[in-house]
Amino acid sequence: MVVGTAISSESGQHKHSGRMESFVILSCMMAAMGGVIYGYDSGISGGVTSMGPFLRKFFPEVYSQMKNDKKISNYCKFDSQLLTLFTSSLYIAGLVASIFAASVTRAFGRKPSILIGGASFLTGAALGGAALNVCMLIIGRVLLGIGIGFTNQSVPLYLSEMAPSKYRGAINIGFQLTAGIGVISASLINYGTEKIEGNLGWRISLSMAAVPASILTIGAFFLPETPSSLIQSDKNHLKAMLMLQRVRGVTDVQEELESLIKANAISKTIKTPFKKILERKYRPQLVMAIVIPFFQQITGINVITFYAPILFRTIGFGESASLISALIIGLVGTGATFISMLMVDGFGRRGLFMIGGVQMIITQMIIGGIMAAQVGDHNAVNDVYAYSILVLICIYVAGFSWSWGPLGWLVPSEIFPMEIRSAGQSIAVAVNFLSTFIIAQTFLSMLCHFKSGIFFFFGGWVTIMTLFVYLLLPETKNMPLEQMYLIWREHWFWKRIVGENGENDEMYVT
Repeated sequence: MVVGTAISSESGQHKHSGRMESFVILSCMMAAMGGVIYGYDSGISGGVTSMGPFLRKFFPEVYSQMKNDKKISNYCKFDSQLLTLFTSSLYIAGLVASIFAASVTRAFGRKPSILIGGASFLTGAALGGAALNVCMLIIGRVLLGIGIGFTNQSVPLYLSEMAPSKYRGAINIGFQLTAGIGVISASLINYGTEKIEGNLGWRISLSMAAVPASILTIGAFFLPETPSSLIQSDKNHLKAMLMLQRVRGVTDVQEELESLIKANAISKTIKTPFKKILERKYRPQLVMAIVIPFFQQITGINVITFYAPILFRTIGFGESASLISALIIGLVGTGATFISMLMVDGFGRRGLFMIGGVQMIITQMIIGGIMAAQVGDHNAVNDVYAYSILVLICIYVAGFSWSWGPLGWLVPSEIFPMEIRSAGQSIAVAVNFLSTFIIAQTFLSMLCHFKSGIFFFFGGWVTIMTLFVYLLLPETKNMPLEQMYLIWREHWFWKRIVGENGENDEMYVT
């Protein structure tokens, strides 16, 4: 049995000509600011929920438990459904918004979706920073979620469509890299604002989200549309040809242009893409659109991203030490993402998935073992063990950041034919947000009840994920988007579903 076969350009298929242009790099850097706002908000929420003044104002019961109640287990002091709603409301709003974003992206292009996302996030940041009660706080989070729903749906598509096929992985991972920069920025700001007396500190932390949101919103006005989007929205293909020449850096783009025009003609005949994606020939893409984002969240990364400061408070770190530990983790994650960007188009997607998976499994099992032996319900942890846990978490985050972190966004964004691309990406984003919402809303309760077993729980899922990739995910590196359907036809399992004879090739062209 051949597992995870791939098709190379040497097997009779063409890779489109083109080189990496500075115009493409600058455009993608601006669009990738959507990753900054996503990362910033993911990082900022965990920091402010560990700040005493923030808890005292909005969640006084949690603050009282943390400070005074010695009878409550270390694992349960932050267990509050209202507190987790502050984090998770963003993701349920993002889930709903991503579905609406599919129609906007398909009908009007990637650029308007990015613009709507930036503007909504900017409004939510202002409301969160000015919040006077929990209601204002949650509404602000919902607006942030709408912004992230639109940007997370459109930005990965934008990056994949703008990039030449041989650089697509590196360009798309720019989204995850900028998300890591957002997490680092949030950790730095939280570390600084935690030292400010009163309520000003957390207000600054929440309000500073307006900075990347403003950059993205203003920059979106100047972003060029992708060639695919121009063909979808304009019957005159001259604009698309000129844009294609500009982004590829060559004049001979006829082959790629004809592929895009043909794909658009097919996509125009499909009025209900969400129904179309249920057809048998799209079964592999649909499975990946559901399974990959679900697996990305069930790695347990949100234990770290959202609640790292709270987790470190649980094992005995002080408030400042908890925040600086979160900063260290952010730096490690961003560095590992950069390594992934350099390796993904040469080493491949599957190899990075496998290495990262094994790395996460081993570290989670060791962390769970240390916490089971050393972190009781009421005792403080020895410094040696506390810092050992920090080091192991850094190794775990590095594994995630060069595998499931960036590739969980990259692979879904590159596997869909044009006729179902917006719908497929929306499903992937919606599943991602739904899974994130569930994990964010239940984690503190899970920590309270599972205690150290929570790391074994997530480690078990990572084992399943790694086996899934080994058996069922083909390699997609260097494959032009319009030829991506071929990877399923030559895969040992998926060829039984989509067939091997190529009788419906024209329906797969992107």
